[in-house]
Amino acid sequence: MLYLWTKALHIFFVIAWMAGVFYLPRIFVNLAMETDKNTTARLLLMARKLYRFSMWIAVFAVIFGISLIYQLYGWHLPGGWLHAKLTLVVLLIGYHHACGPLLKKFERGENKRSHKWFRVFNEVPVFLMLGIIIFVVVKPF
Repeated sequence: MLYLWTKALHIFFVIAWMAGVFYLPRIFVNLAMETDKNTTARLLLMARKLYRFSMWIAVFAVIFGISLIYQLYGWHLPGGWLHAKLTLVVLLIGYHHACGPLLKKFERGENKRSHKWFRVFNEVPVFLMLGIIIFVVVKPF
């Protein structure tokens, strides 16, 4: 029963985290295009709050994920799909952390990247999440 509760909470926190990871770069797209100071200030406030909040959500997603792995396998991880999935999770965490310095540049008025760059940057977590889901559900190796 503990496993099912852990799994449910892991899924919940991953969904909540991904909502933040998907939306934060979307705010960056708007910031890169915005010229009005009041709107920029509002978008920066939203981005700061979302970044901080989604970071905590990520922590819980990872904690429950580690707990799931331990409950299923102990400390002896199976090879293949789980290693691949965890690699993509690490990349996703890195992506989320990379949003922090980008946000700081916006806050200092130093962003040099275009809204088109941020539109492409915004797609990266989509493909990471797709890979993670495929590895978990299909377990191709």
